[in-house]
Amino acid sequence: MPELGGTMTRQGKVSVVEQLAAEFQSTRHAFLVGFQGMTVQSDTALRSELRRAGMRYHVVKNTLARRAAKGTVLEQLGEQFTGPTAVALAPEDPVTAAKLLLKLFKEYQQFVFKAGVVDGKTIGEQDIEALATMPSREELMSRLMFLINSGAQRIAAATSGVARNVAVVTAQVRDKKAE
Repeated sequence: MPELGGTMTRQGKVSVVEQLAAEFQSTRHAFLVGFQGMTVQSDTALRSELRRAGMRYHVVKNTLARRAAKGTVLEQLGEQFTGPTAVALAPEDPVTAAKLLLKLFKEYQQFVFKAGVVDGKTIGEQDIEALATMPSREELMSRLMFLINSGAQRIAAATSGVARNVAVVTAQVRDKKAE
């Protein structure tokens, strides 16, 4: 994506809007954040953590972002594109993204949550906190597999117990007849 700082030609702006629109179109979960007063060092560390988590992070010019958001899930956040704004896109798991963002909000005081969209629904500050306390997709899958496995283990134990009891009774009957 072209650099957003400085002056930009009309073609450069069109290119940025097209690229942002494509990214906004391909995501289901997005978080708008403010970063006023952050140092370059803090911003670099923050970007690195977000990238490692599989998120995309773009500092955006508000007018270009509003144009790019038209027809996407981010369109409903148009009024939130004010002041220094960045967009954190979470293509997969919004719970993991919310957990990471809350951690980063605590770590970097200048990094603040503005608004977000999760599966097409606008979320506020209370919602991101609630989202962050939910188990992640991986945790839910793990719990589900445990429940499925434990049921299968109980069935296996019960059926083997019946077979074992039949074998014991059969052996006792055989021993009685042998006497």
